[in-house]
Amino acid sequence: MNWNKNSQEWLKQAEYDLETAQIMLQSGRYIYCVFMCHLSLEKALKSLYVKNLAKSPPKVHSLVYLAKSTNLELSQKMKEFLEELDEISVPTRYPQDLDSLLIDYSKEKTQVIFDRTKEVFEWLKKKSLQQ
Repeated sequence: MNWNKNSQEWLKQAEYDLETAQIMLQSGRYIYCVFMCHLSLEKALKSLYVKNLAKSPPKVHSLVYLAKSTNLELSQKMKEFLEELDEISVPTRYPQDLDSLLIDYSKEKTQVIFDRTKEVFEWLKKKSLQQ
């Protein structure tokens, strides 16, 4: 298998998902924005997993697990954000009470999540593109 090509495919999909998150934010679909933020970082981490380990990534959704598996040296701020996004992504994926979830994720709160996701994504992308 061409691991470099596979890694770049994961990264391309991650970027597409981040663009989708931005569209969801702009259209007011805030819980889907959060979901797509998580998915974008998950795929970006899987890109690094493939690049660094030359094997297919596991079928897991945990950003924390994937970051640890790739041996990345994340800042404390990034680690905390990945932990937070892992925690909040489950209810956006499987909401128990849609109405309360819609109240919890205001435009302002979701904008912060999106901005932080974009910051982490850009850092991961840079790592993924390094030779």
